[in-house]
Amino acid sequence: MARNPYIVLGLSPKATDAEIRSAFRQLAKKYHPDRNPDDKKAEDKFKEVSAAFDILGDSERRKKYDRGEIDDEGRERPNPFHQWTQREGAGGGRAYSSGPGGGPGAGASFEDLSDIFSDIFGARQARAQHAAQSRGRDVRYRLEVDFLDALNGAKKRVTMPDGKTLDLSIPAGLEDGQTLRLKGQGEKGPGGAGDVYVEVKVKPHPLFERKGDDIYIETPITLKEAVLGGKITAPTIAGDVSVNVPKNSSSGTVLRLKGRGAPKKSGGAGDQYVKLKIVLPEGGDKELEDFVKTWKGADQKNRKDFAGA
Repeated sequence: MARNPYIVLGLSPKATDAEIRSAFRQLAKKYHPDRNPDDKKAEDKFKEVSAAFDILGDSERRKKYDRGEIDDEGRERPNPFHQWTQREGAGGGRAYSSGPGGGPGAGASFEDLSDIFSDIFGARQARAQHAAQSRGRDVRYRLEVDFLDALNGAKKRVTMPDGKTLDLSIPAGLEDGQTLRLKGQGEKGPGGAGDVYVEVKVKPHPLFERKGDDIYIETPITLKEAVLGGKITAPTIAGDVSVNVPKNSSSGTVLRLKGRGAPKKSGGAGDQYVKLKIVLPEGGDKELEDFVKTWKGADQKNRKDFAGA
């Protein structure tokens, strides 16, 4: 038989609603299974306390109990002449409530239960933090990556300080100083393995320079190409491409190659900027020298253009 709910909560039938709620909160916290793992007695006591509060925590159900209309388990009494019995009875046994209230603690208000569960979940969080602290140690590693591998993506096999080898995927567009995480590849511990964090150092490139998602390069052209224009071949991070040089291009002219830059995290790619640099023939050119000597007014015109720029 279920026990008298007043006795279960340690109260008299004259207890106020506030006293009932207070007693339930204290006992529920004390006997909750999360605070008493693998303790069958505490679990049974928690069920008994919850069943008692299921009756007394609801004002209407408490009135019915006090009038003898429901029994210690919250069940309707079939015989109305029993309404004056078991007011002060006591007994032992199981504590589940099978009455109209639902399950254990169904009569509890949200405010009552929130106080209890905040403490219970706080204990759970503390255990989770302890488990995280018992994980194996995280391992940190620095890796040098070629400029083009960082931009185009690559697969690398790295050897950790303990001799362990790991296959690492370099995502396209990786920037210098970024850190890659290999989950569960660190040292092992009671709470699981730690992680590996790989800080990437991108090697500089002899031709390309990166600024954000854009790539910059300086490309030599001949004087003839600068004056007459034409097609030249320029390197990009994905290979050589053909570029049109406009007529009368000066050194320092910058050409834009749309979508030829670094991959963007949001999709697409930046641009590549090609800066032209006029380069004269190594060792000189007699024909060119003779032509420039006969080019009357060229120096004066160039100076005027420069001064007016």
